[in-house]
Parts: sequence; structure tokens; C-alpha cells
Amino acid sequence: MQIYVGNMNYRTSEDEINNLFSQYGEVSSVKLISDRETGRAKGFGFVTMENDAEAKKAIEELNEKEFEGRTLRINEAKPREERPRREFNRY
Repeated sequence: MQIYVGNMNYRTSEDEINNLFSQYGEVSSVKLISDRETGRAKGFGFVTMENDAEAKKAIEELNEKEFEGRTLRINEAKPREERPRREFNRY
């Protein structure tokens, strides 16, 4: 199951999120999202856990909990919607 993790402290690392979620089961991957241009963290990311029961327990226990000074927003990730590509006029 892929889990959305939002409202994170911008200094939070993938290792810290991995350690947090590992308390509830095996974490397959952690991906924190950063701005393409600046490289700065956007304050959200995704955790993948193979066992759905463990993932649901992590969501239940960690949603609305404070972590590194921020109240986390955690839920099951929704499938990514395809967005139309922007076209740029070249004049």
C-alpha cells in the first residue's frame, strides 16, 4: 500500500520517516518530494508498505500526530491523475 505523508517539517529526512513507519511493519520505500527547480523539500512524500494491515495500522496511529514540530496528515495515497501537458508558445 502506498501512503501519503503530508505536513512534514521541511528538514525531515527519508531515514527519519522510514524509522517512524518501521515501528508498524516493513517499509519497502520512502520518497520525499522536492521542488524540481530549487531542490527544497515540499513537506510531503510517500511511504510504501507491502502488508496492508501494517500500513493501515500506521495510518491510524500516525495521522494527526506531532512529529518534528508538525502535525502529520497521513492517509492512503490516491492514484496519480494524469494532467495535460502544458504547451508553450514559441514566438
